[in-house]
Amino acid sequence: MSWFPTATRATMRNKMNFLLGCVLLCSVLLLYLGMNGIDCPRKSHRHRWMELNMASGNQSVPLTEHLPEDTPLIFIGGFPRSGTTLTRVMLDAHNAVRCGEETRVIPRLLAMRATWSRSVKERIRLDEAGVTDQVLDAAVRAFLLEVIVGHGEPAPRLCNKDPFALKSLSYLARIFPKAKFVLMLRDGRATVHSMISRKVTISGFDLTSYRDCLTKWSSALDTMFSQCQAAGEARCLPVRYEQLVLHPEQEMRQLLHFLELQWDSAVLHHEELIGKAGGVSLSRVERSTDQVMKPVNTEALSKWVGNIPPDVINDMAEIAPMLARLGYDPHANPPDYTKLEPMASPFNHLQYFQKQPFLL
Repeated sequence: MSWFPTATRATMRNKMNFLLGCVLLCSVLLLYLGMNGIDCPRKSHRHRWMELNMASGNQSVPLTEHLPEDTPLIFIGGFPRSGTTLTRVMLDAHNAVRCGEETRVIPRLLAMRATWSRSVKERIRLDEAGVTDQVLDAAVRAFLLEVIVGHGEPAPRLCNKDPFALKSLSYLARIFPKAKFVLMLRDGRATVHSMISRKVTISGFDLTSYRDCLTKWSSALDTMFSQCQAAGEARCLPVRYEQLVLHPEQEMRQLLHFLELQWDSAVLHHEELIGKAGGVSLSRVERSTDQVMKPVNTEALSKWVGNIPPDVINDMAEIAPMLARLGYDPHANPPDYTKLEPMASPFNHLQYFQKQPFLL
């Protein structure tokens, strides 16, 4: 005879069945996970870079302790549609370099830093708050390093490609004294036609007017090219897009020599490494992605011919004086890109800096 009432025995039996069911369910779940594998959370690019380069994965350590200001970073820039993406994917094919996609935040931060520095009132306010130029520079340097390291795969040489970042080339050269700069140049007529035909919106540019866009292209190139010349040939290398696509091996050998990198023939076949580990990654939102998926080619050299209004063609030398300064014939239609003139010789960079106090 049982000491427990029938109802109590039924309750205990139900509990035992429930527990047994839980054990069985957990066993099946563990067996399933064991058979299919459990993916651990991926380590961040920053974590992996520190493991690769510093034998340390301690992410609590400030990155600036591992990457000092004399780190030999590579910056690629120029006017949009001037071959910056092509150059960076060719460099990405090199086994020691990682550039990656545009960050978009780096030129914006640099523009903010320039604005703060140029405003006398803002400088006084910041100084009164103890936020000196030294404090700001350290913060900007740390921010840029975090973005450049963290947004792509680790590599021995890190590179950033944000076209308009080189509007602050002299400032970058100051806060990264060992950095090198690659300034992409392209015939402004081809650049502007590509921008207008592909509807590449740039703040302040009127895409319905070739005259307006060419005028502003010339002004932007003046800023970047002048700073490149002032930095000197050991720090900044201007690369013509036309020469790169006409003579890719010659130009890439020169570029790698400038960057103090060994020759790697993979840079001539970047399209073979797209999407592969340690190869070339592409952004789905960058306008040039569809073009750089192809091998290096000359298809885009003269697409602008016949598309620019006659009155703009007639006034080209006055509208875009940077054409002649960069060695392009403003009156040739089309130019013979195999016979470009030399670029203008460096000007008195001290005079330029005196006009640009932020760059000092």
